[in-house]
Amino acid sequence: MKNMWEEKLSPVVKSIPPSGIRKFFDLVSETRGVISLGVGEPDFVTPWHIREAAIYAIEQGYTMYTSNYGLLELREVIRDDIYKNYEVQYDPRAEILVTVGVSEALDLAMRAVICPGDEVLIPEPSYVSYAPTAVLAGGKPVFMQTTMDNNFVLTPEQVEKSITPRTKVLMISYPNNPTGAVMDRETMLGLAEVAKKHDLIIISDEIYDKLNYTGEQTCMAALPGMRERTILLNGFSKAYAMTGWRIAYAAAHADFISAMTKIHQYSILCTPISAQMAAMEALKNGDTAMKKMVREFNRRRHLVLQGFKDMGLPCFEPGGAFYAFPNIEVTGLSSEEFAEQLLQEAQVATVPGSAFGDAGEGYIRVSYASSIEDISEALRRMGKFVRRRGVFPKKVSTSSGTDFVQKEGICNNV
Repeated sequence: MKNMWEEKLSPVVKSIPPSGIRKFFDLVSETRGVISLGVGEPDFVTPWHIREAAIYAIEQGYTMYTSNYGLLELREVIRDDIYKNYEVQYDPRAEILVTVGVSEALDLAMRAVICPGDEVLIPEPSYVSYAPTAVLAGGKPVFMQTTMDNNFVLTPEQVEKSITPRTKVLMISYPNNPTGAVMDRETMLGLAEVAKKHDLIIISDEIYDKLNYTGEQTCMAALPGMRERTILLNGFSKAYAMTGWRIAYAAAHADFISAMTKIHQYSILCTPISAQMAAMEALKNGDTAMKKMVREFNRRRHLVLQGFKDMGLPCFEPGGAFYAFPNIEVTGLSSEEFAEQLLQEAQVATVPGSAFGDAGEGYIRVSYASSIEDISEALRRMGKFVRRRGVFPKKVSTSSGTDFVQKEGICNNV
């Protein structure tokens, strides 16, 4: 029977599809024996000293509201961390806002700057929240496709071609979810020049900035002339294994932060104080544990890349985050068919690339934030799954004696 209240719902909300990530998360919860490589959550527990800081704060009676902006001491530590990493200076009293995860910061940024009909440029594949938050703010998402051929990196030329008189915001995120792509400084400088030329606002989601294996991380706000037009979003979930704490921040010109805080104070009021105390400890003393986690993610990254190579599935080499984005077109299945059948037959959960936009079709997202044991077993199951669909890497001997794996024109060293 049709829901009697459906016609009363907002047409804007009804137009937004459910998250493709959460769909498969729900399927996992209903299936026994599943190894999940779907949800982007570190398998590490938040380091003890960070948890202890929150416990101590509660024991000492820190159970009250804070400033809408967040604890000043935390904002000062965030200021110091940004300056240490990128030499960009923010006023902690007016230019930093503590939020409930980067998801809230993104929503606030979109609602603070978008007027009805404004266009938001979004590279694809992209994180599932970017387009919906733009729509909910009254904006119009304009998608720009990136491909494995150009390392899933947006080019200044693509942005230039996509700009119209209604373009207002450029959304970027590097290291990228779902591809793991990292943008080099030269390309970032090119984007900055386009943004200045066309008076664009940049919303830069840098939640994975500390999970970078290339040694090159460029912060958009640190580039010449970009601090004033960039809304920098970052947080603690990924680098400090603090996903459930829901703690992040936005740093930007005071005009942006003031507008975002107006929305924040009416919808959220403030971030839980215990999470803020934990975040403070993470930034002050969490580098050792964080770097250890990054080294472990890098080890798993190599394992996953080798696994897909052995299967005969071409896979872009991610430079950051903790995702691999293998191409599964040789199986003859769509992204969603592959993910669903893999879950049903092999009890391995991944996310179809199509969940991240049209440019993601033909790929799946695999998180290597799981244990080595789970990843190894999942790769074994996936290998059997793709072989049943006719994907058999074939060793070819060359005159030099080097062996290659080749499948339908795909050639990889082994």
